[in-house]
Amino acid sequence: MSSLVGTTLAGAIFGLALAAPPGPMNAIIAEESVVRGWSAGFRAGFGVMLADALFFVLTLAGVVAVIDRNPVVRPALYLAGGCLMLYFAIGAIDEARSASSFTDAGRVAASGFRKTFALSLTNPYQIGFWLTVGVGLLEPGTLDVLAAVPVAGHALEGAFVVQTGSPALLAGLFGGVTCWIVVFPATLAAAGRRIDAFAPAVAALSAVVLVGFGLLFLVVGTLRIV
Repeated sequence: MSSLVGTTLAGAIFGLALAAPPGPMNAIIAEESVVRGWSAGFRAGFGVMLADALFFVLTLAGVVAVIDRNPVVRPALYLAGGCLMLYFAIGAIDEARSASSFTDAGRVAASGFRKTFALSLTNPYQIGFWLTVGVGLLEPGTLDVLAAVPVAGHALEGAFVVQTGSPALLAGLFGGVTCWIVVFPATLAAAGRRIDAFAPAVAALSAVVLVGFGLLFLVVGTLRIV
């Protein structure tokens, strides 16, 4: 496998692994997709990706690292993020009560984007990613992925080499994220059209996830201050 293809593929896989895990962002994307349609779910996902693109630019400029050195910033982000999640959970609870079916995709079209973008900007885990893994991705170098495989590493050496700091790696990463925010809402929206009861159920699940993460963020933020 050529270095360029391997690097792009590694970036895409990493982007998917970054975007797919369950959490408050995917809960909002799911709610928007089922209640308002694919375009609303995509916009919610785009809010997360836009925040990642912003953090990427700030990491390049070294701004994210400077912000992180201030000991007050992380607890404040936890508290702000926790409050936002609880606030958005109230809206999800209202959706669970009122959404009896797959509804008009145009209603409150921009709300999901605003929610995920605001949450991403106050998400310490997202900032932490760009301070650690993100910095590693931006630094020029090479990574022989399969060389570290036990026993067979020597035979596989050079088979899958990733170029860190390469535009191909970053293009692959954001390509993987884009793939997720296109396919995930489409799958849920299709299910919502077939099963009317799916809409309020997903909205209720979104509320539960947001409340859980909101309380967790508030506790972590409070403990870091104390």
